[in-house]
Amino acid sequence: MLIVQEAEQVTSRNPTTPASATWRGLFCKGSASKTIVLAAGVALHAVNVYIVTTILPSVVKDIGGLPYYAWNTTLFVVAAIIGSAIAAELELRSGPKASYWLALGAFSVGSAICALAPLMAWLLIGRFIQGLGGGLLFALSYSLIRTLFPPSLWTRAMALVSGMWGGATLCGPAIGGVLAQVGSWRHAFWVLLPACALLAILAGNCLPKGAAEVRRKQGFPLVQLMTLVTSVGLISVAGVIEQTSWKIPILVCGMLLIVPLPKMDKRPAQRLLPEGAYTMNRALGQIYMCIALLMIALSAEIFVPYFLQSIQGHSALLSGYLTASMAAGWTIASLISSSANEIWAKRAVRTGPLIVTAASISLAVLLPKESAAFGYDFWITCLALLATGFGVGMGWPHLLARILDEAPAGQENLAAASITTVQLYATALGAAIAGLIANAAGLADPGGKEGATLAAFWLFLLLSLPALVAGWIANKLSRRPIHIEAAMKEHGA
Repeated sequence: MLIVQEAEQVTSRNPTTPASATWRGLFCKGSASKTIVLAAGVALHAVNVYIVTTILPSVVKDIGGLPYYAWNTTLFVVAAIIGSAIAAELELRSGPKASYWLALGAFSVGSAICALAPLMAWLLIGRFIQGLGGGLLFALSYSLIRTLFPPSLWTRAMALVSGMWGGATLCGPAIGGVLAQVGSWRHAFWVLLPACALLAILAGNCLPKGAAEVRRKQGFPLVQLMTLVTSVGLISVAGVIEQTSWKIPILVCGMLLIVPLPKMDKRPAQRLLPEGAYTMNRALGQIYMCIALLMIALSAEIFVPYFLQSIQGHSALLSGYLTASMAAGWTIASLISSSANEIWAKRAVRTGPLIVTAASISLAVLLPKESAAFGYDFWITCLALLATGFGVGMGWPHLLARILDEAPAGQENLAAASITTVQLYATALGAAIAGLIANAAGLADPGGKEGATLAAFWLFLLLSLPALVAGWIANKLSRRPIHIEAAMKEHGA
């Protein structure tokens, strides 16, 4: 055991150690435990997402709060944005091990509050704290890839970490669905705590205590971060306000808040995103915009269990698995595409958003209709949900690896952490927009089956547009080389 730990410490101090460029390289002696911890952190976060998505219709029936349905995702992701944004600085100050433990602690406290919540307001507080820990786990899992592994393993490590969402599609809906059907949705939060404790023990055994070298502490981008949070918050508030005279001005203010963000983010020591992230004629800007638009297009996912149960009459368990098929498609495509050569990678990046667009339009037609379980329409709906995630996963590992390759000198850690920041902000923004569209279409008024039918149609139809724009941007991006050969040569891999 001591020999293994010493070998792992040498690897963490020297991430440029040559390693096989195959999947075996992630699970060789000295790397396996680190790989498991990073993957498990994302898996815990992802399983929680699908548990809550599955049980939320039952939660609303028990404690009320249907107009705030989308806020469970919005507040969770807003907090995750904060967690992801502070991950890089927290790692610099506290080291990987302490940072990981803090993330697990926040996640555990939030889960306990959710389990005890008597009202929707308490549940939302718990979701916020839980999201803070989840965002830290998510960001640390990505940012530590560059620290713990050589460049030859970056793409596969990214694919494996993001692929944990696929594993969550098996566990999350099963746990949430079974407990929701027996009326014990609170236990769905309690079951997460033993997993947190086990992961804390594993992280303590393999993650390094501090940085490999003394690094300068960076400033915290507080102004930029609060701007993003306020933007999402205003859009969420606009979604539950009935008076048009207030709804439209609040919505416009929320959207306009992010316009001056590029000017705010110019201080080198307090950057939220790396240099070039806001410029659409540079690769980084195109990658971030493509990621953001795809996440917004997928945000309708949070309402899928509600539509399946209220319109088509499916059980909570079946609805959870149908919703999780989106993540399953993402995982399958990501793992297949991660080994693609440059030519096929370009095609994947270019084609994926178009598949998402077609699938979203199909769901706008399919979900508002009644469908018998395991009938013809049922399988077509399942295929459309699977294709939605598959379209995102096709180019995902290449987009993420390209961010690491395009990062300006000295901003590599920031670029790695910013992957989660951009992804989570887009998810929160998408959830806020989805809630706005659903409520405006009639989810709460007239409500019931009629309101759900209207909301399902307009939600998926309108959210197909961001995917279409992402396809146009991806087409421009695919004309640029997609590889990390330069980084591999630089590190001697």
